[in-house]
Amino acid sequence: MRSIWNGAISFGLVSIPIKLVNATEHHSVSFRQIHTTDGGRIRYRKVCELDGDEVPPPEIGKGYEEADGAIIPITDDDLAALPLPTAKTIEIVGFVPAAEIDPLQMDAAYYLSASGVPAAKPYILLREALKRSDKVAIAKFALRGRERLGMLRVVGDVIAMHGLLWPDEVREPEGVAPETNVSVREAELDLADALMDTLGGVDLDSLHDDYREAVEELIAAKVEGGGRVPESEKAAAGAGGKVIDLMAALENSVRAAKESRGEREPEAEVRPIRGRKRQPAATGTDAKKSTSTTQKKSTAAKKTAAAKESTTAKKSTATKKSTAAKKTTRKRTSA
Repeated sequence: MRSIWNGAISFGLVSIPIKLVNATEHHSVSFRQIHTTDGGRIRYRKVCELDGDEVPPPEIGKGYEEADGAIIPITDDDLAALPLPTAKTIEIVGFVPAAEIDPLQMDAAYYLSASGVPAAKPYILLREALKRSDKVAIAKFALRGRERLGMLRVVGDVIAMHGLLWPDEVREPEGVAPETNVSVREAELDLADALMDTLGGVDLDSLHDDYREAVEELIAAKVEGGGRVPESEKAAAGAGGKVIDLMAALENSVRAAKESRGEREPEAEVRPIRGRKRQPAATGTDAKKSTSTTQKKSTAAKKTAAAKESTTAKKSTATKKSTAAKKTTRKRTSA
């Protein structure tokens, strides 16, 4: 890999010659601006706004624009005269636990390569010291004309450096958080936890840029025959809607996540209530028999009740006649 900066790490009185190498690269597809009518390239030209002439690179300098629009020229000699101790040195200023570094400060990443055989031993010494301390080194360095902040840590057998933003370059999140008063229920948190557990971890190496692949397929199709790549199902279904029922959305998300992992929801089991015996439902001929038997029992009960009423009435009539006869006999005897 090609180095972009040569210098040394200053570790107390120890100096470690190193080379700075970019640790990351971008794979996004880039486009050129063209004239839509004839396909010609659109290029930028640097023109002086006073005389309208195009200015060649050797005649282009630096200038600071004040609030009123006035330009103050700044030459390379002016900048070279400024004190910049870290111009060729990565100066370690201290060591802190990695957890103290706010990820918001993270910037570009670099690999530090030992420059030459004599640099190998002090390089390995610093690497092993960082490993054993379980800390990261905070350093200052200069790159592309300005002083920067960096964090050194161990990645495998290599010392890596992350450029850090200065603390005053991280903006406060004023007006970003929701200002409305919203209460989150425990049931909603439980479902969110269940969704997180169901989704589980992820293998970062398995992730890839779907959009970049689609763009590359589109370009390949146009090169081959001017065709057009059909829209993918995933892209067509990507439009999101407004979430109305949060609980329902969480439950559906958990269910969908389980199905995507091949997990199935357990089927509901119906259990009879203890102490009660469930009678099987009668169907077909059994139902007709049961209805006929019930009707017969009801008719017999009605007949029994009618017979009892008739017998009671007869007994009552006979009792009344006997009482009347006794009274008549008494009257005759007394006469």
